[in-house]
This record gives sequence, C-alpha cells and structure tokens, in this order.
Amino acid sequence: MPTALGLIVAFVISLFSKQQPINISNLTGYFDPLAKAAVFNGKGITVPKLESERLVDGVLGTSDAKKHIEIDLTNQKIFAFENDEEVYSFLISSGKWGRTPTGTFKTWTKLKYTLMTGGLKAIGTYYYLPNVPYTMYFYNKDIPKTMGYGIHGTYWHNNFGHPMSHGCINMKTEDAKILFYWANPPIAESEWGKYMDEENPGTTVIIYGTAPSD
Repeated sequence: MPTALGLIVAFVISLFSKQQPINISNLTGYFDPLAKAAVFNGKGITVPKLESERLVDGVLGTSDAKKHIEIDLTNQKIFAFENDEEVYSFLISSGKWGRTPTGTFKTWTKLKYTLMTGGLKAIGTYYYLPNVPYTMYFYNKDIPKTMGYGIHGTYWHNNFGHPMSHGCINMKTEDAKILFYWANPPIAESEWGKYMDEENPGTTVIIYGTAPSD
C-alpha cells in the first residue's frame, strides 16, 4: 500500500511531468527525416526510419457500422467495437507520470507522425519524441484539444500492459496502425493527416477504470 510520502512524491512528479500543450495549427502528420534522436525520461533513443505505408493484412477498414473505442485503464487494454461487437483488442500503456483522463471523448485528428514533448529534466521525466506514429488525438468539453491527449504507436518502450506514459495511450506501433486505419474517418495511405469535421466525424473514445500503480 502506498505511503503518504509516496503519494505526495507521485503527485509532484505527475504535476511536472505532463506533456506540453500542442499547437493545433502546426500539426501536419508529416514524417521528419531530419529527426534522428529522441529522449524518453532523460534517456536517448534512436528514432526509427520511415516505414512502409502498406496496410496491414486483415485491417477491417471502411464500413457502415457504428464504431467506437473503449479503454480499460484497470486492465490496460483497448477495444474496438462495430455496432457494439468487439472486433479488436490490444494491450496498452496508460498514464504513469501524468494521469490519463477518464470519460467520453471524440477523436479530432489523425496524424501519421507527430512530435510529442514534455516532462521536466530536473526530475528525470523529460521527453522529446519526434515522429510518434499513428496518432489519434481526442478531446471533450473538459479536456480541450490543446492538451494533446491521444492514442498512438510507441517506439521508446515495450512494457505494454503497464502504465508507462505521461497521459496518452501508448500502443505497439503495429497495433496502433491497425486501429488508426480502422477508426473513422477513413484516411488514405497517401495522406499524412486528417482533421475531423461535420462531414467526417471522429470516433467516440470511452475511457474508464483506474490504472494500476506499478
């Protein structure tokens, strides 16, 4: 059971370890070929090269079914539904150094690649992650778009099933790619990004539960 001191330390770390607000007008989805190095919690990482955009075999893709995503923080899993029938489930890593919000959200953009940064160098939680793959940002009336919460692929850890993020939903890149192409609105392999609108609404995301403290 966490001690009072441990809870205070965890709170302070989470307070100063959130991702930085994003600049909505600067999101393109383009791959940055000049980005070679990344940092996660103070440790250097090599940025992966641009991968093929060939769709993964078996991705369900476009359909007339009503789609939504559910995220179970307690069990660190994400589920994709069509007309309330589960079609995909994957392990995730939710917020550890920054809390993942719960509630009902809507995706508002899909980006093949994007830059994510935040945390604090002084306490070892700084991160600078170029070319984060297959990102779908989500929002609601309490969580504005600029807060930058999203579902995305991950190249800087492989500890899925345990909290590892600063608030976002981390997925294996191959799993995130499947979900990215499955979710509405459709995006072509030739497109780098897409913003949702009335004609191309996003996908509902429901987040519930309490992340384990490990």
